[in-house]
Amino acid sequence: MAPFRSPLEWPGLDGAAERRFALFVIGDAGIEVRASLSGVRFAELDADRLCYAPARVLAAGTAVNLARCAVRHFRRVGVLAKVGDDDYTEAIRRELCRIGAAHRLVVEPGVPNGVSVMLRDGTAAADGGGPGVRLLVVQDEPPARRLTAADVRAAADGIEDADVLAVDGYSLLAPGSREAVHEAVRTARAAGTRVAFDVVPHDMDARVPASCVLPVLRRADLVVSEAHTLARLLGQPSPENGREPRDLLPVLDRAVPGGPCGCCGSARRPWNGCSPTSGDGRRWCTPPATETGRRGRGTATG
Repeated sequence: MAPFRSPLEWPGLDGAAERRFALFVIGDAGIEVRASLSGVRFAELDADRLCYAPARVLAAGTAVNLARCAVRHFRRVGVLAKVGDDDYTEAIRRELCRIGAAHRLVVEPGVPNGVSVMLRDGTAAADGGGPGVRLLVVQDEPPARRLTAADVRAAADGIEDADVLAVDGYSLLAPGSREAVHEAVRTARAAGTRVAFDVVPHDMDARVPASCVLPVLRRADLVVSEAHTLARLLGQPSPENGREPRDLLPVLDRAVPGGPCGCCGSARRPWNGCSPTSGDGRRWCTPPATETGRRGRGTATG
């Protein structure tokens, strides 16, 4: 058996001469206002403040944002999202066409599109770090929460033709879109399409019972999550050092019986540890002990 080598290590995301794979994304699509407030710390605000800063309006949402990045690495990217019926609808459609994503927008007549506002303060910049603290305000009950299983069935060929289906936890926050996600995952598994699940929002455990999330975890081939979010969903204490995220792996496998042995890795760099865990060649891939950021749980490999 050839030794396992992460494709992130070689050839890397940009290393292949030809983009070979197809991705199908289900998630939010709407309009977002973004601004970064240099020199302002949210924690210090105790009165009204007027700030002049670069601001922009763009088509965004989990599905659009992922597609915008994925078109650089996948041969084909498709998007399924439920959107509203107003002047922004065509702007969302144009943006998906511009980036080269095949869209399957389900328009809900007479309903406005979802709008969000994202503000970042200057905390990290003042401290010499990266982006500042983010405040994200999202319109309550956007159209994406009303995606239905019937909408998914109508787009089943896109899921079946893809190599990977990507879904996220925002769709689990409402009963209707939750059933749509389950339908999409069932369709993917039946067709042999891999399933990637992004466990967001990061306070999901405070918004829905774990029983709403575990069925998707059970069927996912790759899970992207903050270690703290995953720990709380599993009823475990939040990790406090680099070793403790690894301790979540056996807890995760007990919570989602039948799921693959997984990879626990950093989303920011390739997994660097890999060792067999069973006679069938399955492996654990683990990150450096100092890495406590976002974690992924992937398929058994051999």
